[in-house]
Amino acid sequence: METMTHASVLARFGYAVSDPTRARILLALAEAAAYPSDLAESLGVSRQSMSNHLTCLRGCGLVVAVPDGRRSLYELADQRLGHAIKDLIGVVLAVDPSCCAPDGRCLT
Repeated sequence: METMTHASVLARFGYAVSDPTRARILLALAEAAAYPSDLAESLGVSRQSMSNHLTCLRGCGLVVAVPDGRRSLYELADQRLGHAIKDLIGVVLAVDPSCCAPDGRCLT
């Protein structure tokens, strides 16, 4: 596994959370570890979509799959991520409405 510089780590994290579904997965896993099927049901996405998003998050080094019999339980790769995510949510941002849509997409 490659050790990344600080800027690369932030860029990878930014990419991971740029998708609303992946952001919701990280928020859910910040609360508790979960099985993919449970995450898919609670977030209202297909199991295939959940699998693709979890693969991306694993590749970004943000989540890990913990074998549990024939299933895998997903959790944050480092519990400090949960604290960081919760801290980020608490940040109040002054957003220029002409630049960002309500769902966070950039309009420029």
